[in-house]
Amino acid sequence: MSELAKSELAKSELAMGNVTSGRRAVIGLGANLGDPQAALRGAVLAFMQAEGVQVLACSRIYLTDPVGGPEQPQYLNAVLIIDTDCQPPELLDLANRIEQDWGRQRAERWGPRTLDVDLIHVDDVLLDSDRLTLPHPRARERAFVLVPWLQVDPDAVLPGAGRVADLVAALDCRGVRDTGLELTADPAEGAP
Repeated sequence: MSELAKSELAKSELAMGNVTSGRRAVIGLGANLGDPQAALRGAVLAFMQAEGVQVLACSRIYLTDPVGGPEQPQYLNAVLIIDTDCQPPELLDLANRIEQDWGRQRAERWGPRTLDVDLIHVDDVLLDSDRLTLPHPRARERAFVLVPWLQVDPDAVLPGAGRVADLVAALDCRGVRDTGLELTADPAEGAP
């Protein structure tokens, strides 16, 4: 089955509510150094290949203005919806490994990066630890997360904040532009 067919199947499974066992999670992806498009696609491939993870849906790729931090290039952002058997800390470990595989360095808060993988929401888990806060504490303010999320799940709800559609309607989304590019995992682009 082609990657496009898998993506369409995943979108239809999401729309029909067909979910495998495990937890539904929303993952934010972003990159603005190196080859951002290859990094996003590589992250999708890494999630597809990870044990205990099934990618259900991928948003299109969005070109976004940086938020906070130093002067830096625009980002490419996207959102994945996955089903996973992983506990949130294990999922965070996986996200961090994927970032490291793409050369992520944490030198400056909100600085430019080769790949950023954020856990936005995992089922109805509410967690506030030194390592991880769920839902993501700034997701409700981030159009670069909410707009792609809304594109793949029009009925999405961010626990503690409300319907994603309502959150998007209340934000200035001018810095988030749909490139029209589908986010699929091309194995030829899957390695850093």
